[in-house]
Amino acid sequence: MFFLSPTMLWVLLAAAIPIIVHLLNRRRHRTVKWAAMQFLLKASRESRGKKRLRHLLILTCRALALAALAFAAAQPVVGGFFGLGAGKPDLIVVVLDRSASMESSPANFGHSRREIALMRLKGALKDFSGSRVVMIDSASGQAQEVPSPQVLDELTSTAATDTRADFAKLLGQAADYLLHASGKAEIWVVTDLQAANWHPEDALWETTRAALTTLPQPPRIRILSVAGKDSANQAIRTLSARRAGDTLVLGLEVVRTDEATQPLTLPLSIQLDGATLTDSIAISGQRLQLEKTVPLPPERENGFGWISLPGDGNPRDNVSYFAYGPARPVKSLVVATTGEAATYLGLASAPDGFAGQSAAVSSADQLPELSDLSTLFWAAPLPQGETARDVQQFLERGGQVVFFAPPGDDSSSFLDLSWNPTETSPPEQYWILSQWERGDGLLRDSLDGSPVPADRLRAILRRTPTGDASVLARWDDGETFLARKIVGAGTLWMVATLPDYQWSNLGDADVLLPLCQRAVVAGSKRFETGRLTEVGTSLLSPSASRIDDYPHRDTAEPRFLAGVYRSEDGPLAVNRPTEEDLVGALDPAGLDLLLDGTDHSLFEDNRTSASDALGRPIWQALLVAMLLLLLSEALLCLPKRTPATLATPRPLTRA
Repeated sequence: MFFLSPTMLWVLLAAAIPIIVHLLNRRRHRTVKWAAMQFLLKASRESRGKKRLRHLLILTCRALALAALAFAAAQPVVGGFFGLGAGKPDLIVVVLDRSASMESSPANFGHSRREIALMRLKGALKDFSGSRVVMIDSASGQAQEVPSPQVLDELTSTAATDTRADFAKLLGQAADYLLHASGKAEIWVVTDLQAANWHPEDALWETTRAALTTLPQPPRIRILSVAGKDSANQAIRTLSARRAGDTLVLGLEVVRTDEATQPLTLPLSIQLDGATLTDSIAISGQRLQLEKTVPLPPERENGFGWISLPGDGNPRDNVSYFAYGPARPVKSLVVATTGEAATYLGLASAPDGFAGQSAAVSSADQLPELSDLSTLFWAAPLPQGETARDVQQFLERGGQVVFFAPPGDDSSSFLDLSWNPTETSPPEQYWILSQWERGDGLLRDSLDGSPVPADRLRAILRRTPTGDASVLARWDDGETFLARKIVGAGTLWMVATLPDYQWSNLGDADVLLPLCQRAVVAGSKRFETGRLTEVGTSLLSPSASRIDDYPHRDTAEPRFLAGVYRSEDGPLAVNRPTEEDLVGALDPAGLDLLLDGTDHSLFEDNRTSASDALGRPIWQALLVAMLLLLLSEALLCLPKRTPATLATPRPLTRA
């Protein structure tokens, strides 16, 4: 129960007035024993208990009527969101989640979670007329005074966006605002509790908790989670847009964000430079990655478009944008001494029939300029000195480097990674690749689900990598075959053998070709980042204008919306952040851990009516109860009627 005017609870003391008057009246009378009264007392002794009970009921009705009046004056509100309140706050800071995931709608509900939350807030805040309301939205992060709860859904700062949210940062901003505010304050957090927006692993939470708990008047934090089962929903995302001659290769991902598991066929619409293409896809699990090849208009250097799915439970994730520029050759460099390894790596990195791909061979001490390369295949001792610095910069800028076990002695290290000494398998035995990640890395299954036949790999010689890297494949004795380390925007790979038949059969195309081509494709994407970005990145200037004509009715600022924008280098495709498609909510235990030490409470709102209030005022019911108590008191005070047979005198008769 929450009291909007808790100071009026002092009126409860008035409930003691009838009791005090009763006690004072008892002291006014003195008992004088009189012999003639003994007969009357004896006659009325049988009805004395009934009279006492009647007087106690009258006294109780009077006291309860005054108590009901006091409670009604304090304006109590009951409801899960308000919980046990401590009075109306002077300031309410509303932290509103405007991320793309808030546009999803609960099942059998005609509004998005953001719209439901605004309806709830409007109903709750109208009872806080004496409190100042300030809103911090997740898109801008700016504090804004709310002139009236009734205009909440009309503000630009509450409109739908394609942004992410960072609650560790938002609650820290709320604490900074309260540091300069006076009076009692509360923080109301409106969210769908998507775990990706709360970043539980973020070290910033420690600073945020300290900022909230060390305020002069630590605020109460109320969290409204707009819960409920999700409507059926599928999200589409553009992973890459790569030009290959006169065609555009689109790397796409479709994610089912609901809990449905049955196979589903979806119509696909591709809009490219004003032309519309239609297709369909079949998804049987929760996630599907695929490629679509689209012919490009002749002699067209720049262009853009979008790919969309039918409307469903979240309209914000039904479309993804792409842009393309002039064709760019894909160059790779093989660093190795002349021999089988250099030959096979050159063939696998630029095979015949792969248009636009080329590969050169170089030694480590004559390394050319790396800025226009996509991938480095390194079958030599690890780079040192200035060469190491050049390779590290290449990685940080999005390049891919695949290190193969070097022949000869090499005890050097690079980025805290090194090679163990060369090992030879037992006589007439091989090391066999038995474990590898099928959904990630260079040996992952193809888009149609076909596996790479990595189990055919046999090795006589190997050098296993050591250092801080993730293992994605192992030999049959558990030793590492393939390791990965993320360096800036690029990736470093280490392969524990050589494509040389004195070492292994890695030179066979069935394993080496997909391994090298996936590295080449990943490396070439660093040249596409100028055409494909996410909302909230610095690539989009504040003055950029939107040039796509996808039908929308957005009222938020353009910098918070996905679309195709005009930039200095041509069209720029801006999409919602990747984490907005991640499924999974933060559980109450996780929330308690993040807000440990603060006065917080969680209310999961899963009601089916958008007009339901967050709390229910009950002062009207208390007034009705007071009237009933006063009426009962009046009825009990009525004099007892004397039967007519006792009031009529009996006639005298003669004896």
